[in-house]
Amino acid sequence: MSAAINDRLPLAPLLALAMAAFITILTEALPAGLLPQMAQELSVSEAWAGQTVTIYALGSLVAAIPLTSATQAFRRRPLLLTAIAGFVIANTVTTFSSCYALTMVARLLAGVAAGLLWALLAGYAARMVPKHQQGRAIAVAMVGTPLALSLGVPAGTFLGTLVGWRICFGIISGLALILMLWVRLQVPDFAGQPRGRQLPLRCVFLLPGVRSVLSVVLTFVLAHNILYTYIAPFLMNAHMAEHTDRVLLIFGAASVLGIWVIGILIDRYLRVLTLLSTVLFGLSALILGIAGSEAGVIYVAVSAWGLAFGGAATLFQTALTKTAEDAADVAQSMLVTAWNLAIAGGGVIGGVLLSHFGVGAFSPVLLVLLLATLVVVWASGNRGFSNLGGRELEEGLSNQSLKPTASRSCP
Repeated sequence: MSAAINDRLPLAPLLALAMAAFITILTEALPAGLLPQMAQELSVSEAWAGQTVTIYALGSLVAAIPLTSATQAFRRRPLLLTAIAGFVIANTVTTFSSCYALTMVARLLAGVAAGLLWALLAGYAARMVPKHQQGRAIAVAMVGTPLALSLGVPAGTFLGTLVGWRICFGIISGLALILMLWVRLQVPDFAGQPRGRQLPLRCVFLLPGVRSVLSVVLTFVLAHNILYTYIAPFLMNAHMAEHTDRVLLIFGAASVLGIWVIGILIDRYLRVLTLLSTVLFGLSALILGIAGSEAGVIYVAVSAWGLAFGGAATLFQTALTKTAEDAADVAQSMLVTAWNLAIAGGGVIGGVLLSHFGVGAFSPVLLVLLLATLVVVWASGNRGFSNLGGRELEEGLSNQSLKPTASRSCP
C-alpha cells in the first residue's frame, strides 16, 4: 500500500504546471487566428499584425538563456509566479491597448515570460517526484501544450469572432491570475542552485549528452515547423484548402494521444520512444511526398505526424533533465532557444522551398532532417537519450570531470 501511495503522482501541482504551459501556448498562438480583427482595430495590415507572433518568439529566444542563468540561485516558486505574472501584465495590456507599438511591447514581455517559464517547467516537474517517475511527471506538465493547440486556439479563435479579440486576451489574463493562486497554494517551493554549484553556460553545454539532445531538438522541430507553418499551401496543392481546420484538429487530437502514450511509457523506454517517434514522423513525411494529393492518405499521414509530435517535447525535456541533472534549468533554457530557432528556421526555410520549388520539396527536406535526428538519437544511447535514470547515468559517467560541483570547473 505504501509503495502504491509513493508512486502516485502529485497531480494537483503538476496540473498547475500544465495550466502554465496551456496559457503560454495560447498567448503565443492566438493572434494567428485573430489577425483580421487585430489588424483592423490596431490600424495596421494583417502582415504587421502577424508580427505580434514573431516578436513573442523573439522575446523567448533572446531571454531564455540569460534570464535562466541569472536566476539560478532564486527560489523556484517565486520565480515561477513572476513568470506567470508577466503573462497577466502582458495580456492585460494587450486587452486594452489601442496602440500597435504598445501592443508589440506587451507581446515582447509575454515572450520573455515564456522563455523563463519554459526553462522552469520540466525541471520543476522532475523535482516533485522520484527519478523513476520524472518522465511521467514531465508528460503531465506538458499536456497543456497539445491541449492549447488542439482545443484552446480553435476555441479562442471562435470566441474572438463572436465577442472580439480583446475579450480573449482578457480571459487569458484572468486564467493566469487564477493560476498564480493555484501555484501559491498547491505547488511546492524548491531552493535555487547554490552559487558554489552553478555551472557556467559553456560547462552546461559541454556536459555529455546535452549537445546530442539539443541537436535533435533543432532538426526534429525544424522538420515539424517547415510542414506545420506551410500546411495551408500544402493542402491547397491537394485541393483541400477548405479542410485546413479539420486537418489541424486531427493533428491536435493525435498529439494529445501521443503525449498520453509517451507519459505511460517514457520512464522505461525513453530512447526507444524517441526513435519510434522519429521513424513515425519520417513515414508520415514519406507518405505525404508520395501520395500527398489524396485526401484519405493526408488524414492518415497527419494523424501519424501528430502522434509522433505530441510527446516530442516531453521526450526531449526528459532526456535533457536526466542528462543535465543539477543544471537542468539552464539546459532547458538552451532547449527553449533551440526550439525557437527551429520555429524561425521553419518559417524561413519553408518559405524558400515553397517559393523556389513548391510543396513537393517539403518531403525530401523533412526526410533528410529526420534521418539526421535518427542517427544522433541512435548514437547517443549512453549519453542523452538513455533509459538510465540520474543516479545510474552519474555512475556510468563517473570518470568524467564535468559533474556539477563546487570544486570542479569545465575545461
